[in-house]
Amino acid sequence: MTQINVYLTFDGNCREAMNFYKECLGGDLHLMTVGGSPAEAHCAPEMKDYIMHATLTNGGLVLMASDNIGSRKFLLGNDVSLSLNCSSEEEINTFWAKLSEGGEIQQPLQVMFWGATFGMFKDRFGKRWMLNYDKPAK
Repeated sequence: MTQINVYLTFDGNCREAMNFYKECLGGDLHLMTVGGSPAEAHCAPEMKDYIMHATLTNGGLVLMASDNIGSRKFLLGNDVSLSLNCSSEEEINTFWAKLSEGGEIQQPLQVMFWGATFGMFKDRFGKRWMLNYDKPAK
């Protein structure tokens, strides 16, 4: 089922923030650090404990987040994205083509190391989007 969720970006305190949100909202929290991931080779050594991806789920509530580990400078205002989790390859390609038209591609749509098709862009209105499609397990 296609879902749209909020994706928060933090300036090195994602773990603290997501643990706080877990205390407030309950649910299950899963954290993936930069250390031990393919991104580790592209990041400064002091970033190994940064959060590459966090998911807090409680029933239908889904809150996702990460620390700012890219080359883009962290600024309040670029710390929230819309994450669109698609239900098919056709859907992600259709949404990508339509939503990114006239916008700025930040990461092209491609198969990532976690097995999903993923890409990021800023739309023509300046809103940040992350599109993801998790291929079904065979």
